[in-house]
Amino acid sequence: MNDREFLRHAVATLAYRAAKAVRGVPPAFAGFTPGPTTRTPVEIVAHMGDLFDWALSMANGTPKWNTATPQPWDAECARLFAAIRAFDERLASGAPLHYELTRLFQGPVADALTHTGQLTMLRRLSGAPMKGESYNRADVAIGRVGADQTPAESKYEFD
Repeated sequence: MNDREFLRHAVATLAYRAAKAVRGVPPAFAGFTPGPTTRTPVEIVAHMGDLFDWALSMANGTPKWNTATPQPWDAECARLFAAIRAFDERLASGAPLHYELTRLFQGPVADALTHTGQLTMLRRLSGAPMKGESYNRADVAIGRVGADQTPAESKYEFD
């Protein structure tokens, strides 16, 4: 596996985990906040979409940050996975990248992994926990970066 494939695998891993974190939440979850300075889940998902828009702009050699105004939950989740897909497709194209792979990972991809963990923690705090999983056994595949992911096998999930 070369470096670009490894980054694509990291992006697919993020998509798998993020899809699990946003799937099946109650309607009130989008606006949940445990404190006055905490981002709501929909604000976190919007920020994650912004991270992948930024990653794509860096890969294209035109780095630009944009802070989007959060949309309703379903629209924001769709935007996130569209942004992840666009970035993954850019990596898959084989066209030269105008930014270092290591920095693409350590910036937007690693930040999005952190925010995925925040979403799972907020689910638990809001009373809508998701099951844990032995993620090393998850069906993660390079290029599978949408919200539709292979469900975890029950034998690998735990409370």
